[in-house]
Amino acid sequence: MRPPGKGVPASSARCVIFFTARSSNWLVYKLVEFADVIRIPPRLFGQPLKEASLEILKESFEGRVVQGVGLVISILDAEVSEEGFLTWGDGASYHEARFTALVFSPVNNEVVEGEVDLVENIGLTVRLGPVEGFVHKSQIYPSRNITYDRENGVVIIQDEKGTRTIRKGDVVRGRVVGVSYDEQRGQLKIRLTMRQPYLGKREFIMEMIEKSKAGGQGAGKA
Repeated sequence: MRPPGKGVPASSARCVIFFTARSSNWLVYKLVEFADVIRIPPRLFGQPLKEASLEILKESFEGRVVQGVGLVISILDAEVSEEGFLTWGDGASYHEARFTALVFSPVNNEVVEGEVDLVENIGLTVRLGPVEGFVHKSQIYPSRNITYDRENGVVIIQDEKGTRTIRKGDVVRGRVVGVSYDEQRGQLKIRLTMRQPYLGKREFIMEMIEKSKAGGQGAGKA
């Protein structure tokens, strides 16, 4: 029997994908069914088994990164075997369980939108719902003339259209180009690019749309 705390997606599980939106920001969330063996400590023996199991599952999995699956946001429901077992020297009972979790699971090429949380010389950190994404300075804008104003915490972009800035609090749109998992540190790392058309700071995108409507070029940055 598998040791407790090593929850994995159930092999016969149904995986339902749905979407949620904030403004024009579409992020992928999934309902994933997991299978695991959970440990119920003696302090919870007075509670109904399902209630105690949900408490343990929430403590163990919510906020946890699962390799290849995503970031567990919330445990929604659980089915727990009433027949448990004991181990020598441990007063807890162990039960097989199947439980459903809401998981944040970004995928490559997905377009996301978020707020700039940090501006540094190496790039931008963008808040994407429950996690952060990173835009390397080479992926901020097609122009190579990009500088960082440390004193004001601003990225300055200069091209044939003039001078533009990106600072903390700006809303930007990017495309996911890389997703990596670090289960030990509980981190989900997302890499973004904003170099393609209709990506970047929201104001840049709106300028491009207006220019396109007015009969200007329909490709490239505004």
